[in-house]
Amino acid sequence: MRVEHRLPSDLIRRGPVRVLIVGAGGTGSSIAMNLPYLDQAMRVWGHASGLDVTMMDADTVSATNCVRQPFSASDIGQNKATVLINRINIFWGTKWTTIPHRFHARSFEDARGNAPDILIGCVDTREARRAIEESFTQALSSTCYWLDLGNNATSGQYVLGQPLNGRNRRKAERLRTVSELYPEIADVAAGEDPLPSCSAVEALDRQEPFINQTLASNALAMLGQLFRYGKLSYHGAFFNARTGQTSALPVDPVMWSKTRRCSRKMAA
Repeated sequence: MRVEHRLPSDLIRRGPVRVLIVGAGGTGSSIAMNLPYLDQAMRVWGHASGLDVTMMDADTVSATNCVRQPFSASDIGQNKATVLINRINIFWGTKWTTIPHRFHARSFEDARGNAPDILIGCVDTREARRAIEESFTQALSSTCYWLDLGNNATSGQYVLGQPLNGRNRRKAERLRTVSELYPEIADVAAGEDPLPSCSAVEALDRQEPFINQTLASNALAMLGQLFRYGKLSYHGAFFNARTGQTSALPVDPVMWSKTRRCSRKMAA
């Protein structure tokens, strides 16, 4: 039974929509570099305050990062988030900020009044997703949306969810998060996938070019639909670079239940 998701009316009435990007790698950098276009579009659509963005990552730029990510040799050794946001601020005249530290579940305990409205997770480990998931019942209990993006060598997905917390109450039409639909994605007991490669050749062998950019563009296009029209009939998608196929994830409580049952069976 497909339904439409409606944008919470209070999200754009209080000033800028606060966005936190966790992760400044291939996908996070693509999200960050394209968010100014969404910011500009929202202002044209009547959301005068646009976006207020913070990017969080403790990693520094390496030589390998310069192959698939928007960094150059002059950036090596500098914090990724700082490099990206400084570049954006200079070009667009924005005043976006960075937190050059690793995200953990209690990262925002002292900033409850400034919790993000939308957390965009661009992380590649189960441990990092678990930390994000746990944060919604702690410091980020007022966060409205969690947009998760992830990929492997040839495919990836993005899923927009409303974490069950102080802001999002239990109801049938609440958008299920990626960890609710696919619990294994945040199951630290399952172990981690291989670490990122340390050479340019390995980096390209382990991941097809443009996977990150494709996921980021499509995820932001979905947010654009949400902020322009105030509603969505889907809340994510799966993309396969080898076949070119994209499968949308509909807003469908019945399908969510089936997906969760299937995930539980596979884990058993």
